[in-house]
Amino acid sequence: MLIEMTIKGLMVDPITNMPIVILKDKDGDRVLPIWVGIFEANAIAVQIENVEARRPMTHDLLRNVITDLDGRVDRVVVSDLKDNTFYAVIHLTVHGARVAIDARPSDAIALALRTRSPILVDEDVIVN
Repeated sequence: MLIEMTIKGLMVDPITNMPIVILKDKDGDRVLPIWVGIFEANAIAVQIENVEARRPMTHDLLRNVITDLDGRVDRVVVSDLKDNTFYAVIHLTVHGARVAIDARPSDAIALALRTRSPILVDEDVIVN
């Protein structure tokens, strides 16, 4: 089952000094921390804080390409967790055809924020 989640915030792991994106479900009962890279965390933080870049950042460019090709992001799904690595899929509709693209969760989340698309997580990922 897929669970819709939102970003609760960003924090830094005090042990590894790596950024963590904290997702929470709409009811606030479940939380999922996802460790991400510094640049990916910055891309997410910039969008959360509504900072306007003078030039398009990578995720802005991706959003613009999808839109200019008459596509839309339907949802992103954090789909799996294997060997401490999270996996995600970006679900698009382009010219009426559905397309699923493998992605890092951080990139999928950054794109979802820019397109106001739902962020879903497979329940098995939260249980692991």
